[in-house]
Amino acid sequence: MTIAIFLGALLGAMALGVPIAFSLLFCGAALMWHMDMFDAQILAQNTIEGANSFPLLAVPFFMLAGEIMNAGGLSRRIVQLAMTLVGHVRGGLGYVGIMAAVLMAALSGSAVADAAALAALLLPMMNRAGYETARSAGLLSSAAIIAPIIPPSIGFVVFGVASNVSISKLFMAGIAPGVMLGGVLWLTWWWLVRKEKIAATPRATRKQVLVALKDATFALGLPVIVVFGLKFGVFTPTEAAVVAAMYALAVSTLVYRELKLSQLYGLFLAAATTTAVIMFLVAAAMVSAWMITVANLPNDVIALLKPLLGNPTLLMLAIMVLTMVVGTAMDMTPTILILTPVLMPLVKAAGIDPVYFGVLFMINNAIGLVTPPVGTVLSTVAGVGKVSMDAVTRGVWPFMAAQFALMFLMVFFPQLVTVPARWFYG
Repeated sequence: MTIAIFLGALLGAMALGVPIAFSLLFCGAALMWHMDMFDAQILAQNTIEGANSFPLLAVPFFMLAGEIMNAGGLSRRIVQLAMTLVGHVRGGLGYVGIMAAVLMAALSGSAVADAAALAALLLPMMNRAGYETARSAGLLSSAAIIAPIIPPSIGFVVFGVASNVSISKLFMAGIAPGVMLGGVLWLTWWWLVRKEKIAATPRATRKQVLVALKDATFALGLPVIVVFGLKFGVFTPTEAAVVAAMYALAVSTLVYRELKLSQLYGLFLAAATTTAVIMFLVAAAMVSAWMITVANLPNDVIALLKPLLGNPTLLMLAIMVLTMVVGTAMDMTPTILILTPVLMPLVKAAGIDPVYFGVLFMINNAIGLVTPPVGTVLSTVAGVGKVSMDAVTRGVWPFMAAQFALMFLMVFFPQLVTVPARWFYG
């Protein structure tokens, strides 16, 4: 009965068009009413406590770093470096997009920010070169969702807070899977364009490569600082966010000199607006999370899935399918906040490594950003690239299928995640 009220209140409110944050608050209030303990003061206290978290300070600073990165020329230099390295091969601009996405993922941590940058910089070039627009937009969309996997990742910060799992370990564990996601896109693109006869750009000379590398050195320095700083304990993930924002600001204003002081207000406002949405979602979700715990909902779910507890692989398979279904109708942050309190006790009861689960859960949620009909990243690429939503949706299918295939491979072979993770975080 408790599960029915939880799902009924949440899905019913969403079906009526109520924003997800308010749906979460309504869901918590419905559970309180069902348990005959409704108290507006408890709602208010849990909402405030939900946002009162030191690790969540990383969110506004990572958002700001992403805004500065795009406005300050860091993204453009990353794309130019990738262009000089692989732009001359068959289908070269697609490989440029994949390589640039992997490198930019280590700068911003935001799939939407990377999608906007890639669509603005590369999609017009691919159209002029003769690539199919739908396929190009689909590739760039799928490449952008690598951002929540490779550190710094805003998604891992939210998941770490909601699950009480080490954010530093999640960051380190996401590096290898993020690169693998880029690898499967590379193979898929190669297969799709192997017979294309689109003229490639001339091969860059060694001097041009060195110039592009020199020009991008400061942009490439940011992920190196963040990863090594976290690995060797120089700073926490929250402090890493501040370092990333200040580094991006210093490079954009003092080194590249493409960011003017007059632009800062707009960048701060954009970062603050996005942060406010995320933080309100987190605050509202904590009300539901508290009520889920009080109502003993996780134990009900564990009892429901008890036959699967003895087989972690089968349980992970069921959880991944559930997350896939939810991801078609819900954005990444609310999915994390709603499912994490319910699934984590189940994961721990089955003896599954929480860091390993967090990585796969995040990969699934990231792919959900390009899963129709919601697909936030699809909407971003369609809007920035001036492409119809139908075309982007049509073009993303082969790349999305390849990424899902990799995710399920990681379900059956956890060593693909756990072995590199242990090496990175010791």
